[in-house]
Amino acid sequence: MKLRFDYNNMMADVIGDRGIDAGKLGENAGKIGAAFEDVLANCGKGWQEWSELPYIDYSSLDGMIAKMSEIRKKASAFVVLGIGGSALGPISVVQALLDMRLNEQPASALKSAGLPKLYIEDNIDPERMHGLLGLIDLKTTYFNVITKSGETSETLAQFLVLYDLMKKAVGKEEARKHFIATTTIGKGTLYALAQKEGFDTYGIGPGVGGRFSVLSNVGLVPFAVMGIDIKKLLAGAKEMSEACRVSDVKKNPALMTAFLQCIAMEKGANISVMMPYADSLKYMSDFYCQIWAESLGKAKDKDGKTVNVGQTPAKALGVTDQHSQVQLYTEGPYDKVVTFLAVDKFRNDVAIPSDPDIDACDFLKGHTMGELLNAERVATEYALRKAGRMNFTITLPEVDEYTVGELLAYINAHGGENLTREALARQFHYHPNHINRLIRQATGMSLHHYISETRIRRSAEYLRDTTLSITEIAHMLSFCDSSYFSAVFQKYTGLTPKAYRRHCCIEGEEKR
Repeated sequence: MKLRFDYNNMMADVIGDRGIDAGKLGENAGKIGAAFEDVLANCGKGWQEWSELPYIDYSSLDGMIAKMSEIRKKASAFVVLGIGGSALGPISVVQALLDMRLNEQPASALKSAGLPKLYIEDNIDPERMHGLLGLIDLKTTYFNVITKSGETSETLAQFLVLYDLMKKAVGKEEARKHFIATTTIGKGTLYALAQKEGFDTYGIGPGVGGRFSVLSNVGLVPFAVMGIDIKKLLAGAKEMSEACRVSDVKKNPALMTAFLQCIAMEKGANISVMMPYADSLKYMSDFYCQIWAESLGKAKDKDGKTVNVGQTPAKALGVTDQHSQVQLYTEGPYDKVVTFLAVDKFRNDVAIPSDPDIDACDFLKGHTMGELLNAERVATEYALRKAGRMNFTITLPEVDEYTVGELLAYINAHGGENLTREALARQFHYHPNHINRLIRQATGMSLHHYISETRIRRSAEYLRDTTLSITEIAHMLSFCDSSYFSAVFQKYTGLTPKAYRRHCCIEGEEKR
């Protein structure tokens, strides 16, 4: 694994009483282990299908890569139409890996590089659409329409406008060659339109939620068009995914981060700030914010109890926001954890010249802009540490396909999801009531009853086979407290957890 993680500035022995006591790790070992085993057991299943994306057979991508390479040769511009996860993931990757001023390059330079301009249209502001139409030549522009459900109204509106204009510009037969659809195969309006019009179509797995879709065809198709090495991207994601499946919490960055953020929330840190010190990683913060907010912002817990929880994600950019936000971070409420993204080596660093006539700037002579940027990050880390504010740093040795793949996989693994009727409905594009009916048909129980019974079965196993306390078991299975857990357990089994454990012990003794 190339990425490095430094959690020292989260700990009490470094930043003082506001930090996390190292002993908390040992105290919560049982909870952490149980949570890890639950995640691991469900990798690749149901809504967690996205976790297997880095493990596909890379040779299966060859045909798509070849097709997208042909488009790259013909296109003066490539336009992605999408919103939410269909846009934020792709934006974060292309910002990281392509020239940040790509679209400002003269046509001759782009032609020489063999690249089209790239536009990712993630909103329906009419002024924005008007501006796009003034920048592209429809005859040499190709479009990728992305919506998992096939029903996203914003994306369909964009498509209808542009397809109509394209047909008027080049005729229907030629127009259809300029559109690629990425959607769920066999479902939704976009899939039906793509089949009717004859668009090239690429699928999204049913268990790949929009916010987790960047390593599916949602991201891979436009990346391949832009010449990004998608196999290297996936290889980096695969290595990070494997690191996030290691049982040792100290070696598993996603598990360690989740634990530290959870304890930080208990200490009142209800805001999670991501602050890259690299413009190339600026939109990783936007991607992170979506994953964080959609995964962890919940009105109800697994039992339907109103909880209204969720750490609020926020974004900042170094050094820009040193001059607008950092004073609040160092002197305001103790309600934030700051995650820094650092880069060791920039692809194109710029030396700061020595001018003998400007003595006041002698301290900058002999350095580069990259060195100055990193020095300012270290200073910000120090300022937060000195003020007793929790922060940690993720360092990329350089920004390339492999390290970006690692970073994407880490961010994906770091998010979570509650198994609610509404969440399942969103993932599988059914009404919540229909989800309930399907579960009832399959099990004879309501979804709530089925989930509750499953949790009770698991809690019974913990009571029988481990020495974990009743409070620890309640926590691991997301009951709000041990009293509520005891009440639910007794309702289903006729025994309190304490009585059940005692009964199992007596039974075990008799068998021996």
